[in-house]
Amino acid sequence: MQRIATIERITGETKITLTLNLDGTGKCDVKNPIGFFDHMLRSFCKHGLFDLSGSLEGDLNVDQHHLIEDTGIVLGQCFAKALGDCAGIFRSGFFIYAMDESLCRAAVDFGGRPYLVCNPELTGVPLVSIGADGKEASFQTDCFEDFWQGFVSSAKCNLHLDTIRGRSDHHKMEGLFKAAARAIRGATEIDSRRNGSVPSTKGVIV
Repeated sequence: MQRIATIERITGETKITLTLNLDGTGKCDVKNPIGFFDHMLRSFCKHGLFDLSGSLEGDLNVDQHHLIEDTGIVLGQCFAKALGDCAGIFRSGFFIYAMDESLCRAAVDFGGRPYLVCNPELTGVPLVSIGADGKEASFQTDCFEDFWQGFVSSAKCNLHLDTIRGRSDHHKMEGLFKAAARAIRGATEIDSRRNGSVPSTKGVIV
């Protein structure tokens, strides 16, 4: 059974198309105009062994919020569609990821009830880099939580993200993306002992 989903979202603020393969090899081929955000999605795919392709466009002349949050929404919709009724999966997952001086923790449950607890302990100072055009670019670190809020709202999961300790905002966010990827990978993989049943005493994930 192929667990693949494609979602397109077009609004007055963004145009996003993503195709997700839950049982991939970690390939990320997404046209993404925000350098650091591209780095995060690639890390997410690599460590979760998810294949993701598509393109992201948005009103970056306003700020990065709309595009990053809407990408989280679309990615969450892809997970929800690919998982269907969640039959046969482990449902929950947990991982602690060490990223140099940062130690990051993620726990997730695809139980049908969206909820985000996000304690990344970021400074709020944008990360500055050089764009492909040679001009200075930045990543709005306050959009980190916006992405995950969008994700949980449409994936219908609850997700806890915590920086246990750390110094670098880059390492904290990357460590949390990788921890989330591993936790989500563990939760969405097929449990051979479950024999295709829905992982809930109710018999349905709602």
